[in-house]
Amino acid sequence: MSTQEVANKLVEYCRTGDWDKATAELYSPNAVSIEMPGQEGFPERVEGMEAIAKKGEMWNSMVEEFHGIEVSDPIVAGDHFSCTMAMDITMKGAPRKKDPELCVYRVADGKIVSEQFFYPLG
Repeated sequence: MSTQEVANKLVEYCRTGDWDKATAELYSPNAVSIEMPGQEGFPERVEGMEAIAKKGEMWNSMVEEFHGIEVSDPIVAGDHFSCTMAMDITMKGAPRKKDPELCVYRVADGKIVSEQFFYPLG
């Protein structure tokens, strides 16, 4: 798949909340996931699908209720693409809020090999 095709599929899966299908189909087994430095409760960098899945489970355990998500159309530049996501979410012990983030991905050989997320801390 081209970078544009991977980007379109990822956005489609994110809009429908099909995270497992997205990672199974679109990610390289050795993909890297990078969070904001200083994000409490998450490692800044994990490598490999097992570690990415564990990070997802960790995030799910912190969620009280997921109300929805807005995902922009992707912007593609060479082997990179980005999109914005805004999750409407209630985390355990916190008020409901909309969490905006910028997501940047790199594609090689038709698979996502890295993802990095940018969002406000605190």
